[in-house]
Amino acid sequence: MAASTTPKPRTGGRILADALVAQGIDHAFAVPGESYLDVLDGLYAVRNHLHLTTCRFEAGAVNMAEAYGKLHGKPAAAFVTRGPGACHAAIGVHIAQQDSTPLLLFVGQIPFAETDRESFQEVDYRRMFQPLAKWVTQIDDAARIPELVAHAVDVATSGRPGPVVIALSEEMQKHLVTVPDIPPALVFRPHPDPASLVQFATMLNAAHKPLAILGGSGWTEAGRAAIGAFLRAHNIPTTVSFRRQSLYPGTADNFVGDVGVGSDPALIARIKEADLILAIGTRLGEAVSQGYTLFEAVGGTPIIHVHQEQSEIGRVFRPALGIATDLNAFAEAAHRVTLTPHDWSSWTQELRALRLKGMVVPDYAGPLNVAQCMRELESLLEPDAIMTCDAGNFATWSPRFMHLTDQQRFYGPTNGAMGYGVPAAIGLKIVHPNRQVVCFVGDGGFLMTGQELATACHHAVAPIVLVFNNQMYGTIRMYQERTYPGRVSGTSLTNPDFARFIESFGGHGEVVSDTAGFTPAFRRAVASGKPAVIELRMNPEQITSRATITQLREAAAADPGAPKHPKAKRAPAKPRAKKR
Repeated sequence: MAASTTPKPRTGGRILADALVAQGIDHAFAVPGESYLDVLDGLYAVRNHLHLTTCRFEAGAVNMAEAYGKLHGKPAAAFVTRGPGACHAAIGVHIAQQDSTPLLLFVGQIPFAETDRESFQEVDYRRMFQPLAKWVTQIDDAARIPELVAHAVDVATSGRPGPVVIALSEEMQKHLVTVPDIPPALVFRPHPDPASLVQFATMLNAAHKPLAILGGSGWTEAGRAAIGAFLRAHNIPTTVSFRRQSLYPGTADNFVGDVGVGSDPALIARIKEADLILAIGTRLGEAVSQGYTLFEAVGGTPIIHVHQEQSEIGRVFRPALGIATDLNAFAEAAHRVTLTPHDWSSWTQELRALRLKGMVVPDYAGPLNVAQCMRELESLLEPDAIMTCDAGNFATWSPRFMHLTDQQRFYGPTNGAMGYGVPAAIGLKIVHPNRQVVCFVGDGGFLMTGQELATACHHAVAPIVLVFNNQMYGTIRMYQERTYPGRVSGTSLTNPDFARFIESFGGHGEVVSDTAGFTPAFRRAVASGKPAVIELRMNPEQITSRATITQLREAAAADPGAPKHPKAKRAPAKPRAKKR
């Protein structure tokens, strides 16, 4: 309820800072700009309640806020200036949208009296961000700040979570107004209809080869524990969707792998044998459905689709049963569902065996076996370590060869945005300085936002960054070799000495060129207590954990007419025009 005492007049900048505190926002990440000086002053006034992290690049700031939202299930705030600042920030907004992450982005705006004059750095943010955000608004009246900030938090966290963008008129921030703060609303989340749980149990009782796919966001620790207890109690083989490793411990006997980019082909083949899919939280998007080919849009394997946003249920694949509910409420309800005794153990053991077989380290050519390094890293990580991941082919090594424990977390951009991993790791290390934070990033992605290591040094936190250096944009090179074998164009890179790069910031640098050097290097990085970069000098020929460049070229030569890109399809032959 609103405060009963009459508040004193405050500037719009101070009202905004107080509104964030009133909504429980405790972290903000920013690149300062003259367009929101009054907000910065307001944030100074609440510095004991809201921690402000100054970043070096707007994309880095928003990625830090997005990673916070992933870990905590509630939004952090990001602040950027108008025009170029907002354009840089758009990358993080797109990540938050496709990853279903709650996020608040505040953009300084021109004085509203100058609207439509193409004033300095003027952009219409409603039009710019409309396709990328759940809601976009602009505040021109300081008296409405508490109302609009409260609604922004509600929108960002309700249903399918996502980003909200709020533009702040420059002169509005200076206005003195008298308005009360608004606290969070007490909202009870939607629970599954009891009839849907009866149908859920009936369908599961009839299944011989069920398989669960966990995904999405908005999970609480209690919800995650409840769904895990249900799936383990009934020994249902469980997978996680693309980059959602945090949802289920890989050490569980019924964990059978991930379904997304770089998944085990043997697992994908066996999923097609399932007679019931429990899609819980996942949207069943392009990556999970293997380019929309793993399931049939209508008919085929029955799907029970559980999602917090009803419009996502049946968006592509029509389910046999759709349950629109808060995911955590469903998890707690499912844990109470009574099923008839079933023996799915042989089915689960078969899939688990595939998972363990895929983790066996091959004898890769070259002195550095990245797979063996990942197996060793698993034993070096602390029980509650947080891992962040960038986008690229390198990102498939850790999910394939590592198992996360119940308390470890792994976060990456499901929209494939490069430059995410380093700022995400830094932001989470700032928020949780006592937890071990490790970043996986390629040489291409590292040089997009690696300068944010200055932010880590500024805030005296020490993430460990593993740079997978193969001197190329690896994913694009892979597609290039499949489609235009041997015709290398635009994908090669020239890199700096990454160890000296971090040392120039005052951090700790290591270069690992052989397998034996990895574990000692990692231990030295941990012991340094400094932000650390460990450069892994990979064999460029080993383009993925499953193929070499030579093998891709040989496959292309063996079948030159086949579609090389996984999404490609043969186009029907066009009829020839008749000669007149």
